[in-house]
Amino acid sequence: MSKEPKLSPVFQEYVNLKEKHQDCIIFYRMGDFYEIFFEDAELVSKLLELTLTSKSCGLPVKAPMCGVPYHSVDGYIAKLVKLGYKVAICEQIGEVTKGKLVDRDIVRIITAGTVTSDTILENNKNNYLFCVNKYDNKIGVAYTDITTGDFYAGEYNEKEVNKINDILFAVEPAEIIGNSLAKTFIQALPSAKALDFPTIDVCLEEKFSLSYAKEVLSKQFNDNFEKIFELENNPVCVGACGALISYLIETQKSLLMQINKIKKVNIEDYMIIDATARKNLEITETLRHRGKKGTLLHIMDNTQTSMGARQLRVWLEQPLKNTKEINLRLDSVEELYSNLIFRDGIIQLLKNFCDIERLTSKIGMKTVLPKDLINLSNSIMVLPAIKKALANVKSTKLKELNNKIDGLEDLYSMISQTIKEEPSNLLKDGGFIKSGFNEELDRLRAFAERGRQNIMDLQIKERETTGIESLKIKYNNVYGYFIEISRELSNKVPLTYHRKQTVADSDRYFTEELKNMEEQLGSANQDIINLEQKIFNFLREKLLDYIEKLQETSKAISELDCLASFASIAVKYNYVRPVINDNIKQISINEGRHPVVENNLKAHEFIANNTLLNQTTDKIMIITGPNMAGKSTYMRQVAIITLMAHLGSFVPAKSAEISITDRIFTRVGASDDLSFGQSTFMVEMTELAHILNNTTDKSLIILDEIGRGTSTFDGLSIAWSVVEFLSNLSKAKVLFATHYHELTELEGLIPGVKNYKINVKEFNNSIIFLRKIVRGGANKSFGIEVASLAGIPKLVIDRAKEISKNIEQQNIKLNVEQNMTENNNMLENNEKIKQVANLLKDLNIERLSPMDAFSILSDILEKIK
Repeated sequence: MSKEPKLSPVFQEYVNLKEKHQDCIIFYRMGDFYEIFFEDAELVSKLLELTLTSKSCGLPVKAPMCGVPYHSVDGYIAKLVKLGYKVAICEQIGEVTKGKLVDRDIVRIITAGTVTSDTILENNKNNYLFCVNKYDNKIGVAYTDITTGDFYAGEYNEKEVNKINDILFAVEPAEIIGNSLAKTFIQALPSAKALDFPTIDVCLEEKFSLSYAKEVLSKQFNDNFEKIFELENNPVCVGACGALISYLIETQKSLLMQINKIKKVNIEDYMIIDATARKNLEITETLRHRGKKGTLLHIMDNTQTSMGARQLRVWLEQPLKNTKEINLRLDSVEELYSNLIFRDGIIQLLKNFCDIERLTSKIGMKTVLPKDLINLSNSIMVLPAIKKALANVKSTKLKELNNKIDGLEDLYSMISQTIKEEPSNLLKDGGFIKSGFNEELDRLRAFAERGRQNIMDLQIKERETTGIESLKIKYNNVYGYFIEISRELSNKVPLTYHRKQTVADSDRYFTEELKNMEEQLGSANQDIINLEQKIFNFLREKLLDYIEKLQETSKAISELDCLASFASIAVKYNYVRPVINDNIKQISINEGRHPVVENNLKAHEFIANNTLLNQTTDKIMIITGPNMAGKSTYMRQVAIITLMAHLGSFVPAKSAEISITDRIFTRVGASDDLSFGQSTFMVEMTELAHILNNTTDKSLIILDEIGRGTSTFDGLSIAWSVVEFLSNLSKAKVLFATHYHELTELEGLIPGVKNYKINVKEFNNSIIFLRKIVRGGANKSFGIEVASLAGIPKLVIDRAKEISKNIEQQNIKLNVEQNMTENNNMLENNEKIKQVANLLKDLNIERLSPMDAFSILSDILEKIK
């Protein structure tokens, strides 16, 4: 009776692992390759354009298979993670024993929010994993970047949807997890569509329970974590934190020592810039190319380190609202700005720093490599010079940063005494511990060196014994050591030689003496590698003690990098320090400039403009003028200058006073959102509703062409009503660009409304844009002239002018006829009034009784009708 076919042991192990991780693509390590089998192989071969092959698996049908080399696996994983897949890495976890299957297990699961590889991550952007826990009417949120150790948490009422929206806008998570109620809640948020969120993974409900969370968090932090991090009265938030840590442990297969504190989310401390404003102002990516070039971030980023670049992005996404903190930054920027030697010295020193922040996280996860430690020690070498440069600073912020920077002299000493200056990068190869550090290691290395010398001596001896001058002793990873002799000299090979392998023109042999030498040398080399790894693992454990010092130091260096960047761009682009304090209730900008547009023009081509907005006399600027004249650029520059001031940066202007602003809203342009069944006008109205429902007396609002998505009458009515609402029910500062010239009539009718226009000059049936904002309203839109400048065919332009002239004449004719009719009606009414007066006079109505007079008048009026 034939046996039923079974999977081979290797494939059975693979299938067992796949059953435990069904939501993952398993990369199964076999030698120098990661292999992928069965359905995963068919999927991955298509996604990554790999050759699909097959391999015998013990069943009648071969298993589909594809694979990637281990040394280039990061690029393939990055593509899969970007497409939304999870990748489980399966490695050998036991020693190779002849005749026995090597033990393997999942050592790590890589998801979009748990990526740690330098080749996959963006250096200048945080990579957040976000967790949401919904219970009754409470929402708990927690998010972390495991590559930096940052961990934040907060709890909100279900009604506080805007706050959760604002957090998501600021964080832009790479991955979201939550319980089932949270998934429904998040998917309904406006931010979910605006930010194109990844799929929300639903975790087991038990992971969010308070008892489970407390157990997990006590292990990660300590038993008093609730009191330490002020979470005693936030049970739903604690549930989110516990589920998040649990998810990290499950995917990373270890505790993460770099996550050592929970910071409360204080969204109220920052200016809110929602997704629409971020997009319209092109803060971190452009509308057209969705890249960094051409953005405010691109202009402001003169940072020298990756951690500084990430910090700058965080500052841009979370501008300060605290006047004191803003001015502390401005004081520091001014000190760096004013002292060329000091500023350039700091910048040159910063260039020597590696990414200490992310390297610290590798220490926390015990994945740090010898080369990482050399980079770290080289960075630590610069710290004394940084502290010396900051020793005599005057600004409070720079003093604080200097105090936070630890010299880490003992850590530097530990690394420099242990690790070679140019170590191998793979722990399995050894060759990274310095000579003189460990006596036993030195002895083994000396023994191994003698063994290699003995083999070289054996080569000389065998040449003399056999008389074969071309005899060579060689080595490769597959066959080890062997004696290679040309086949034409095979008649001289001694009988004591044993053939090992035959190649094209020669044969390879071994002798008992060579075999013994190889075994001794191999044993010594393995002992060396084992001892080096043991020493390095001990060093890894010691490094854990320095995590908090490294984190505080790296954070201080990143902030110093940002401040130096602000100072250097202020010098480069001629920016000035803004005045910002709680007493200022207006935005007053003298000769303001758009930093990005200015940078794309030749020197002195950008036309600077003034701005005055306050809560009383100049609340709303109605801005008219033709398209392409500069209305949108002007409005955006006011918003960007306001934003930059709240960062603690100098601004592109001759002078600027900026009031504390809590939110920047924009309604600029629109397009159909067909996937959600929304027309252009619906998108416009939805964005407008968001602004009107959330604006405060400290908000800055940019409105461009409100009402243009519908009929002229409806659009004008909506725009007019919006102006009235913002003037009467809000003290927000508003810039309102429009082609509805009728709105210019509102100045003088509605308090706080002022008219401004973009100056243009008509010349030879064309127009010249002067780009200057002046008081007053434009009396025409110059639409046909702009169309001509855009390259519309002359035939179309000429016909448009003809039609425009006819319509204008028709309107004049209609107006004349209407006026004549009104005049005739007035004359006719006047004649009737005279007739009544004469009749009453003739009747001498004053002598009649009231009843008789009433009866006579009624009769007269009826006859007149």
